[in-house]
Amino acid sequence: MTDTAPAGATTAPAAGPVQPGQYDIPAEQYHADPVPGGSLSSSGARQLLAECPAKFAHDRAHGSTGTRAMEFGTAAHTAILGIGPDIVRVDAKDWRTKQAQQQRDAARAEGAVPLLAAEYDRLLAMADALQAHPRAAELFAPGGEPEQTFIWQDGETGVWCRSRVDWLPPVGGGRLTLTDYKTTVSASPRAIAEAVYRCGYHQQAAFYLDGIRAVLGVDAVFEFVFQEKTPPYVVTVARLDLETLQLGAARNRRARHIFAECQRTGIWPDWGPDTHFLSLPPWAAFRDAEEYL
Repeated sequence: MTDTAPAGATTAPAAGPVQPGQYDIPAEQYHADPVPGGSLSSSGARQLLAECPAKFAHDRAHGSTGTRAMEFGTAAHTAILGIGPDIVRVDAKDWRTKQAQQQRDAARAEGAVPLLAAEYDRLLAMADALQAHPRAAELFAPGGEPEQTFIWQDGETGVWCRSRVDWLPPVGGGRLTLTDYKTTVSASPRAIAEAVYRCGYHQQAAFYLDGIRAVLGVDAVFEFVFQEKTPPYVVTVARLDLETLQLGAARNRRARHIFAECQRTGIWPDWGPDTHFLSLPPWAAFRDAEEYL
């Protein structure tokens, strides 16, 4: 975390009722939800539509299980953004030896991310490849602030919302461009477009832009930096078109209404007690019909 909060940011929400604003707080405090009574994040909004509210409420109360891919993604964010948990290099080929497992567990117990030697070297190569990409290097240019939290209240539903921007450039230096870094298997434009829909990244972009507008009072643009995790660590920068952002915003609006209703009633329903009669998605039914009928 930076030694001092950036201009316009505070290091912690004030005691008592939360106030909309920009905050420079640790990731743990953000994910634990610093808003009394609860707030909705971008990932929460996406989960509310992909899963049932009961699953969302359970994960919010108990946390979700991380994966090795998520752990490596956290380490990549630390390497690129210069902020995050410590990264511990474990000089082993795999985790099968007792010594490697002990080093791994000790690192995790300290809140660090353990990486095998090959993973650690790959991380450094990825950082070099990103810096060699003109647009990506420009987006992450020195002077910006990493991992900035924005908290605001939605005017339509009254729901408190929060977001954590990977990279915020200096405010007032032209049109604001928010940057979000993601590791991926394929950084081809086609694969990215599929990932945007599958992972709800259009919701994320629209959600973050709402936060900037509510807190800073400015309209911004949002660019993703996707990077492959295998050589040559291809980097692709992407910006979503207006129609895609509008679709994301519509999904966020629906998620906020669901969140507001569940908060009001205290009921976080599952998929219901009745039998569901299902059919294949149209694309799957069409493919089977072409091949077998």
